[in-house]
This record gives sequence, C-alpha cells and structure tokens, in this order.
Amino acid sequence: MKEGPDITRIAALIGDPARANMLTALMTGKALTATELAAEAGITSQTASSHLAKLDAGGLLKPLKQGRHKYFSLANDDVAQVLEGLMGLAAKSGHLRTRTGPKDASLRKARVCYNHLAGDMGIRMFDSFISRGFLETADETLLLTESGSAFAERFGINVATLRSAKSPLCKECLDWSARRSHLAGSLGRAILSQIESRGWARRAPNGRAVIFTPPGEKAFEAEFTLKPG
Repeated sequence: MKEGPDITRIAALIGDPARANMLTALMTGKALTATELAAEAGITSQTASSHLAKLDAGGLLKPLKQGRHKYFSLANDDVAQVLEGLMGLAAKSGHLRTRTGPKDASLRKARVCYNHLAGDMGIRMFDSFISRGFLETADETLLLTESGSAFAERFGINVATLRSAKSPLCKECLDWSARRSHLAGSLGRAILSQIESRGWARRAPNGRAVIFTPPGEKAFEAEFTLKPG
C-alpha cells in the first residue's frame, strides 16, 4: 500500500497468537490485569507486558491504573467490531479452533460482544427490530425509527441521553457464529444492561457466555417477537 490507512500494522498486532488471545479475552467487556491476560494467552507476565505495550501503542487498548493495579480493556467499540468481524471471516473460511463442547453451544446461543448481546439471541433481537420497522438503513447507516425509539423508551432506555453521547446509537455488527447481524452501539449496550437488570440473564463468571434463566428467555422471546411475513 502506497497511500491510505496502514492496515498492515493493525493486522500484525492482532495476528500474533498471544495478542489475539488477550484481545479475545477482553471481548467480555471486562478490564483485566496483565497477569490475568498473561494467563489467557499462556505466556509469562514479562512477555505479556511487552505485548500489551505494543497493543496500547497501536491504539487497540485502553489502560487504567487503579491503586497498585493496572487494568486493560479494549480501546473502543470499533476494536471489538473488527475482532468480531475477523472471527466471522475465520469461521466462514473454516479456520476454527478444535475445542468443542457445551461452552461452544452456550456461546452460539448468547454471548457478550464487548458490551452488547451477540449469538442466536442477539440475532433474534436484531431481526425483530428490522421486521417491526424499529431500525432502517439509510446511506449504509443504521437508524432508529420513531417506533423503535418508542419501544426502547418502553423498555426503560432513555434514548435522548444516548443520542447526546458521542458514541453511535446503532451499529450493525456481524456475528461470527452465524455470520448474520446483531445490534451494537450505545442502544445495543443499553438493551443488554436492561436485560441484566431485569434478571433475565447473567454473564458467565468466566468467558463471554450470557446465561438466560428459563423465565428470562421466555420474556426475551415475548418482547423481541418477529413480525410475520
């Protein structure tokens, strides 16, 4: 590439296996210490520090110091969306990890993608919004309609506050497990927060899975229905 954005540097940062494992661990949305990230990557703390310094310099991480501890999180939603997109591309190309089992099934059903709901249930929610006219696309931009805004308000979300923030209200994020879209942006984040505050679901202690209670799953399906036809 002679001009334009240098994608090679970003690709090299993400492409290292240890760094990729650390970035994937941060897709839970939680901030983790260097020691925790070293364990996720299977490397020493000293090696992890070197990798984290490179990721920070590359603009992929946001460090936070609290007391004697230093935590790291993904820099922003854009980084999470790139990672989720790469997961989708890897899955589509047949580049899958060999580990299988119940954990994989739970991730496919519902998981957190940095700060919003992904997996089959995230896709269902997105499809519900599209089929009911709550979301529409204009010039490749995802927009919340008037009826969508009314629904969000009824769901307990202050849309005006979200609109006043700098982050995008609605973003389409490609789901790696099904290669279909789910809802990202501040609205996606707010909906997941409401789902958790209502007690419908909780995040697994370790990993990215979102575990719905049986009543919570029924309530979710009733709330995010699909318009026939």
